[in-house]
Amino acid sequence: MSSLTDENGEANPYRAREVVFQTDDSLTTSGASGVKVAEIKTSEADHRYRYQPNHPLAIKEGEWKGYVAYPNIDMTTQMVDAMETTRAYEANVGVMEISKNLSRETLTILA
Repeated sequence: MSSLTDENGEANPYRAREVVFQTDDSLTTSGASGVKVAEIKTSEADHRYRYQPNHPLAIKEGEWKGYVAYPNIDMTTQMVDAMETTRAYEANVGVMEISKNLSRETLTILA
């Protein structure tokens, strides 16, 4: 989130990545479909720029001369996304537990 250079040491701030899932019918079990990674998208959002002319990674020429490019990642948005994902997972586990309990109760009534 705070990386200003890429894996080659070049001044290229980190860009957020987002995983896109799709259903995978080859993983279908008990009527539920599986998922697989369809693609990994890289954010196209502009970097945030701060004027820091003495910074070793400051842009040397052009419109942003003297500025340092920082990743445009918002920690609040990332935390909200993580919480939303956790809640969705918990809801799905709850549905599976209720379904399992209903099946068990049905078998108890029939037996």
